[in-house]
Amino acid sequence: MNSLFNPADRETLARRFAELESGAQRQWGKMNPAQMMKHCSLALGDPLGDRQVKQLFLGKLITPFIRGQVFGERPFRRNSPTDPIYVVADPQDFETERTRLATLIDRVVQRGTAKTEGRIHPFFGRLSGDQWGRLIYKHFDHHLRQFGV
Repeated sequence: MNSLFNPADRETLARRFAELESGAQRQWGKMNPAQMMKHCSLALGDPLGDRQVKQLFLGKLITPFIRGQVFGERPFRRNSPTDPIYVVADPQDFETERTRLATLIDRVVQRGTAKTEGRIHPFFGRLSGDQWGRLIYKHFDHHLRQFGV
């Protein structure tokens, strides 16, 4: 399974983000590339512990039934729902967001699985460091595919 904590997988993601262009057309969803990168940066705040997170009640009910799909090999489906705290609708600067995202990725990787261990995702709840690595990779892959990269 791919993971942000695997150097080869991380390099693949970095290459794909480098190939992303500011004018890339989305194949689904509402965000443009700069907004998508801001969205991904916001999501990295959870494994970094930048904000206090509690698992949503709905997540507590549903997660046991979908955990295998979420952490399995299959990519996320198009138009998956987004928690409102991660919605980015206002204009963003493409290069600023690309730089911010790269910096945050480096922070997560430097912390490693041990420092992400037990951090709470607002929907999926408490995750292991390995689960965070897989989830982040799948989330980024989902959005890069959204723009054909």
